[in-house]
Amino acid sequence: MSNNFSWLDTGDNAWQLTAASLVGLQSIPGLVVMYAGIVKRKWAINSAFMAFYAFAAVLICWVTWAYNMGFGKQWGKAPFIGTPGPVLTMDDELIQALLPTSGVTANFPMSTMVYFQFVFAAITLVIMAGAFLGRMSFLAWMIFVPLWLTFSYTVGAFSLWGGGFLAQRGVIDYSGGYVIHVSSGTAGFVGAYWIGPRLAWDREDFRPNNVLLALVGAGILWIGWNGFNGGDPYAASADAGAAVLNTNICTAMSVLTWTILDLIFFKKPAVIGAVQGMITGLVAITPAAGVIAGWAAIVMGVLSGSIPWFSMNVMGKKYWLWTYVDDTLGVYHTHLVAGTMGGMMTGVFATTEGCAAFGLTTPGGAIDGNWAQVFVSFSHC
Repeated sequence: MSNNFSWLDTGDNAWQLTAASLVGLQSIPGLVVMYAGIVKRKWAINSAFMAFYAFAAVLICWVTWAYNMGFGKQWGKAPFIGTPGPVLTMDDELIQALLPTSGVTANFPMSTMVYFQFVFAAITLVIMAGAFLGRMSFLAWMIFVPLWLTFSYTVGAFSLWGGGFLAQRGVIDYSGGYVIHVSSGTAGFVGAYWIGPRLAWDREDFRPNNVLLALVGAGILWIGWNGFNGGDPYAASADAGAAVLNTNICTAMSVLTWTILDLIFFKKPAVIGAVQGMITGLVAITPAAGVIAGWAAIVMGVLSGSIPWFSMNVMGKKYWLWTYVDDTLGVYHTHLVAGTMGGMMTGVFATTEGCAAFGLTTPGGAIDGNWAQVFVSFSHC
């Protein structure tokens, strides 16, 4: 190991560690607190502990084998997974960050990259837990977390971010619209089907245990998203600032849109509805954050506050599939629907300048004449 750290940019490293810490705070205490506040009192501790456990379990799996499956060298001829292996020696931790399959480097050490990618993996499992709250055995959750991380999350991460086949096909996922939100929404819905529903009276009467506590958790989630999207250029760059601003614009517009729709159709605004609108705004902007303009973030906010609203409050209450599957917190609507919509809109609104700032060779999206990007985004949703 060489002691030459000429590649190290201390500003980039400081921002990356800060961004990673903000994302970590989204899980603990953010979603820990939000889950405890939004479920019935008898499930508060179990729900909070599911999130707390996932954060710890994912980290140990991550450094012993899963990081390299998501971001290491391609495993044989499989273009969707890396070679499993540990990242636990000083030689591993102090070298310059490198994603070998894609050839991407960053001006901070591998230890920073490993931790940054870990908090994304962890929050994916924590988000998914929202679909299972109120009836899942904690022992089953303990077993499920490392299995899903290993056989599902790492595949998506490598395919899009690690240099795998989706990245090679030009799919844009700035910060996890597909890797995190579509995957957690899909897995949450499928898992909720197999786990089965809560007891009938728990489904009928699911008043939040503590709305104020849920709002505190939601607030941590919102502000933590500055690290979620601002950290993905892997540098303290101009693109990071654009991503943070667009994230907040879209989210604010989504909250307002959802609240207005509640007011029009239900004759009163709802706190939990506003929280759902906040989540859908954060999710929708995630694949697009640094590659679109501010005006497009407003448009995406309107869409993220209305399309998932319709999915949850009309389709979700009317059609058999959504009424039968007991997705406790509506993860299907807030993450799968919003994430898919955000991914498709990225193909429409991505700009040439934004893609270049993020280091992509993609010539923007439909607004810059590249209609093929819409097809690429749509076909991989």
